[in-house]
Amino acid sequence: MTPIALGRMLYGGTRFSRKLVNTSRALTSGLWQTMINSVMLHTQAAIGCTEKRMVCSRCNLHSNGLEPPHLVHLIHRRYSTCEKTSTQILSKLFPQTSMELDDEASRDRRKREEEEELREMERAWKRMKIGFGVFGIGGVIFSFWAIYFFGKPSLDEQGNELADEFSSLPLVQQYMARTFKSLNHFQRFIQEPSSQKLLPDPLQAPYIQPPYTLVLEVKDLLIHPDWTYQTGWRFKKRPGVDVFLRECSKYFEIVVYTAEQGMTVFPLLDALDPSGYIMYRLVRDSTHFVGGHHVKNLDNLNRDLKRVVVVDWDKNSTKMHPANTFSIPRWSGNDDDTTLFDLISFLSVLGSSDVDDVREVLQYYNQFEEPIVQFRENQRKLSEQMQADEFEKLSKPKPMVKNWSRGFMKP
Repeated sequence: MTPIALGRMLYGGTRFSRKLVNTSRALTSGLWQTMINSVMLHTQAAIGCTEKRMVCSRCNLHSNGLEPPHLVHLIHRRYSTCEKTSTQILSKLFPQTSMELDDEASRDRRKREEEEELREMERAWKRMKIGFGVFGIGGVIFSFWAIYFFGKPSLDEQGNELADEFSSLPLVQQYMARTFKSLNHFQRFIQEPSSQKLLPDPLQAPYIQPPYTLVLEVKDLLIHPDWTYQTGWRFKKRPGVDVFLRECSKYFEIVVYTAEQGMTVFPLLDALDPSGYIMYRLVRDSTHFVGGHHVKNLDNLNRDLKRVVVVDWDKNSTKMHPANTFSIPRWSGNDDDTTLFDLISFLSVLGSSDVDDVREVLQYYNQFEEPIVQFRENQRKLSEQMQADEFEKLSKPKPMVKNWSRGFMKP
């Protein structure tokens, strides 16, 4: 199907629609002069019809004696402006349709504009090359300064150079080796915890050291941050958090371990735990930065991992020690949440059972999609079994001989 046939089918065959189809065909084939004539003839015809109607209206007004003296001049000026405006609009939308293309002055003007645009592009390219050159020179100067600053040997109090493992190398290699060592140190400073021993040694007698350690996330586990235009940042306590901290402190050494900044976490924990149930607070500088995530490395806690329980909703933050993790749903701020109450029951049973290695219990519950739900189900089955055993014990008949002997021996 040709473009003309397709245009007739889509646009109904009206005269103006056929002109548009012809215009599209002329543009695609490069025959811009055909489009100029068709579009401008249609525009002039429309304006001419309008002028005729206005002239008739003016004749009627003049015959009736109603035409003001300036009306003829006003109408002529208005439609002259309309014709000029329509021509300018067409020239801007379709530069190929401009009627001034045949004019020598217009062609010269357009040529000057193209030459000016070309010169502007050349100036922009020169500015870009100058910018890249300045940036490159600055980078080279900064590199030499960094090699000198980080690669120079250390000095003692008297200003004498201290010998190190690179002192026997040539001068350039010395500076390069010390620079790479400094860069590696900064990289480790970002990726590794600030200390290899995050918690002090366990308390000794006569002080009381809880038998287990409970590591908690604070964001979306104990509190939920919320922000609005009216109030700004606000933090909401999870239902049951006060009871949770009080009950868990009976069996656990509570440690908050989070990837948030200390300047944000410390004031929140002061308001959340005025009684001091949380014994230690570890923030972002105590985490490992691995694969774009801040990971909690329990090896640096200075505690026996057989007695460490981590409660968190983000598995990426505890991927180094999944066997010590008990996952719960992330709290979104709803008031009908009861997760902490179920968690109190689980941790109380675990702490009072004197389990030697909590990882065995945690691994069992981690195989389920919702460990808390599975714990509730196990508790329900255990309760039913205990009730059945109690009922069976009470319903079992006592031996008659035992009753007789007891009655016979009774004075």
